[in-house]
Amino acid sequence: MILEMKVPSPGESITEVEIATWLVQDGDYVEKDQAIAEVDSDKATLELPAEESGIITLKAEEGDAVAVGAVVCLIDTSAAKPEGDGSTKSEPKVEEKKVEAPKAAPVVEKTYASQTPSPAARKILEEKNIQPGDIVGTGKDGRITKEDAVNAVPSMGTPTGGSRSSERIKLSMLRRKVAERLVAAKNETAMLTTFNEVNMTPINNIRNQYKDEFKAKHNGVGLGYMSFFTKAVTRALQLYPDVNSMMDGDYKVAYDFADISIAVSGPKGLMVPVVRNAELLTFRGVEAEIKRLALRARDGQITVDDMTGGTFTITNGGVFGSMLSTPIINPPQSGILGMHNIIERPIAVNGKVEIHPMMYVALSYDHRIIDGRESVGFLVAVKEALENPVELLMDNNPKKALEL
Repeated sequence: MILEMKVPSPGESITEVEIATWLVQDGDYVEKDQAIAEVDSDKATLELPAEESGIITLKAEEGDAVAVGAVVCLIDTSAAKPEGDGSTKSEPKVEEKKVEAPKAAPVVEKTYASQTPSPAARKILEEKNIQPGDIVGTGKDGRITKEDAVNAVPSMGTPTGGSRSSERIKLSMLRRKVAERLVAAKNETAMLTTFNEVNMTPINNIRNQYKDEFKAKHNGVGLGYMSFFTKAVTRALQLYPDVNSMMDGDYKVAYDFADISIAVSGPKGLMVPVVRNAELLTFRGVEAEIKRLALRARDGQITVDDMTGGTFTITNGGVFGSMLSTPIINPPQSGILGMHNIIERPIAVNGKVEIHPMMYVALSYDHRIIDGRESVGFLVAVKEALENPVELLMDNNPKKALEL
């Protein structure tokens, strides 16, 4: 029996996927539920499992865009599993015979410098000031085609040594979609950024005092900075609800919940999974959910549902050493908070100069819906909560807030 495997729908509004990698070869024997391919959608990279066991015939190439519901491979479920050397190939074994190696044919070097470009190619090469002899034609008998001319790059001078090779790599569908959304965010929003700085000493003191007890009590979940920032953000969103709203044509959509998107780096690029109803979570709940989502992103198991929605985003460039940046809004959201690295700097405290661990924070926001007063007030509220977490985030009882 021949089974047609079709592309399943990865999520609502997704109409096609791209075959990123085949994990098997044409003619392999596959087991049911074995991962046979990785497919890219514009929101995530997903594994495609075999629906039945049998010999597989591939019907799409890596890099092909395939519509949802289209056939990507066939599985001959009546084929028996190969035995013997463990090979997954379906071809029968043949007895090896020693044969004399054929003599190598003489190599004939072909010179392309004299090949004539097509009229269209010649015009393009003249505009680029490139000599036909400087490129290799791919047409018949080495003829330079229009495509060859379009792709030709002018010489950048005489090499001084070392490798000068280049590689043309097609971006994944996910990376292309991220790029498209980032450009749209710059072009379609009135984006501004406001900055402030946070003295991280109070949070460091709490973490140093309780992190070991917290980790032991909560099955290895660490007490990081993200729970403090997430709690500070959800508090500030309640004080300044315009930051937790979105534009929808001529309307403003306001939310009474805080679904916080957390930007994380995955093997396929930037992922932004969502911590749902973060305003209701405890410190342990926030840390546990962020850890779960980060592990799924790292292992390539993140789903479209994990990244759908979100009313506000937090991104932490500090883990890569960034001191200051202007984060780009994650549309259709209206605001994003950028965290940065922590550096000990001298600051004035009660008229005296002291050294404290300081972090710059940045809020990028859509000025169409958020005014300056709300944006600055929101960031100040985040700063106040982070610099006074015991009172504003822990109700004056850190052990209770940390569930210790």
